Amino acid sequence: MTSAAEISSLSSTLAELHERVTALAEGALASGDEDMAHELIAVERSLGGALRRLRRFGQGKGPGPGARA
Repeated sequence: MTSAAEISSLSSTLAELHERVTALAEGALASGDEDMAHELIAVERSLGGALRRLRRFGQGKGPGPGARA
């Protein structure tokens, strides 16, 4: 069983990582490195989705019956 404190800690860490990737993507766009920016934006979206799912799970609104986390 996962504790609420552990979920909260993971959420905070993932949020920080998401912010760092966002900053890198913005920097890549600003410097004209579109290939790098597009890849980082894809990573950013994946991290954002994972963060939303983790926060939802931490609030007791986890996946429905039969869903995999």
